[in-house]
Amino acid sequence: MIVTIERLGHLGDAIAQGENGQIFVAQMLPGEVVEGDLQGDKLVNTRIITPSPDRVRPPCAHARTCGGCLMQHATDDLVATWKTEVVRSALAGQGIEAPLRPILTSPANSRRRAVIAGRRTKSGAMLGFHARGSDALVAVPNCQLLHPDLMAAFPALEALVLTGGSRKSELALTITRTLAGADISVTGGKPLDGQLRLELARVAEAHGLSRLSWEHEVVALRTAPMQAMGRAMVAPPPGAFLQATEQGQADLLAAVQEAVGDAKRVTDLFAGSGTFALPLAEKAEVFAVEGDAAMIAALDKGWRQAEGLKRVTSEVRDLFRRPLEPDEFKNVQAVVIDPPRAGAEAQTKTLAQTKVPVIAFVSCNPVTFARDAKVLISAGYTLDWVQPVDQFRWSSHVELAARFSR
Repeated sequence: MIVTIERLGHLGDAIAQGENGQIFVAQMLPGEVVEGDLQGDKLVNTRIITPSPDRVRPPCAHARTCGGCLMQHATDDLVATWKTEVVRSALAGQGIEAPLRPILTSPANSRRRAVIAGRRTKSGAMLGFHARGSDALVAVPNCQLLHPDLMAAFPALEALVLTGGSRKSELALTITRTLAGADISVTGGKPLDGQLRLELARVAEAHGLSRLSWEHEVVALRTAPMQAMGRAMVAPPPGAFLQATEQGQADLLAAVQEAVGDAKRVTDLFAGSGTFALPLAEKAEVFAVEGDAAMIAALDKGWRQAEGLKRVTSEVRDLFRRPLEPDEFKNVQAVVIDPPRAGAEAQTKTLAQTKVPVIAFVSCNPVTFARDAKVLISAGYTLDWVQPVDQFRWSSHVELAARFSR
C-alpha cells in the first residue's frame, strides 16, 4: 500500500488518509510518500519512496530502536513548528486564540534528570530505555539526550544493578545531576537488609554519589544533593520533581518573572521545592503551597539558609482535594500555578472567582492547560501570551508558560 503523509499527530506518529480513515505511520514526516503493509490502522514494514526535505540523519545511533526519542529524524525547525502547532491546536479545541511566542528548545546532551531501566544479565548489567511500545531494553552508551555528567554515572548504575538487582525483575534508576554529584533513587530492587545496605553504601562511596536512595529510603548521603534556585540552594527529596534541563528551567522562570512583573505579594501553587517561589522571593513576599511535605520542607530550608530573600511562607496542602478558596487570595497581586499533567481544574475554578490581577500559568500538558484557560477567560481574564518551551527534545512532550491578566 502506498500513502502520502499529511501531518504529524500530537504523539509524533505521521498520519495519512486511507479509504477507511486515518492511517498511522511511525517515524515518517509530512509530505513523504511511503509504501508498507496495512495492519489495522497502522502501516508497517515501511519504505520511503519520496523523502521529505526535512528528513535528517539522526544524531544518535540508537534512534531507530530506542523509545527515549521520537523525532531525531526531523529537522529542528520542523519539530519546533510541530510542537508549537500542538499548543495552538489544544487552544483552538477550546475556542481560544492567543499570541504564541517562538518556542524555546533545550540543547542536546542537557537532560539533567532521567529514569534509566536496568536489568541483570548473564554477563553483567544492561542499562537503557525501552523500545517503542515494548518491554525490550535498548542500551544507550552514546545517548545524545542525557547530560555528560549523567552518562559518566552509568558505571555507578551498573554497579547498583549488579548489587541489588535480579534477573527476574527490572530496576528503575532515577538519576539527577546535582551540584554535588549524581543523586540516584532506585525502585524494583531486592529488599533492604543489613548486608545490602552495607554493599550499597560501598557503591555510593566508590562512585562518589551525592545521595543514594533505595525504595524511597536514603541509604547513603555523602554530600547534600543541592540545586540552585535563584540565590537559594535546595536539596529536593529523593526522586522529587525537577525541571528536566537547566535551560528549560531558566526559560520557564524568565517567563514567570516577566508575567509577575513588579508584584510584591505572590502566591505560588504546586510550588514543588521552590523552582519559582525562591527566585521570586528576591523581589516579593511569597506564599508557597504544595501537597508534598518533603518538598515544602526542602523549600523552607533553602529559603532560611539563603541571604537577601524576602519572606516566604508555606503550607502543605492537597490542591486537588482542597484548593485555595477565593478569600485566601485577598491582597495577592500575582499567582503562579504549575500543576502536574492533570491540570488544576478545581483550583482554577476558585482562582477564576478572585480579583488577582495577574496569573502566571505553567503547564506540561497543552490540553489540560487549554481546558483550565477557558475557565479563566470565561471569568473575565485575558490570555496575554503563551510561551512554548521544549525541554524534552526529540520527544512528543511540550511545555508552556502563559500570562493571564484582569
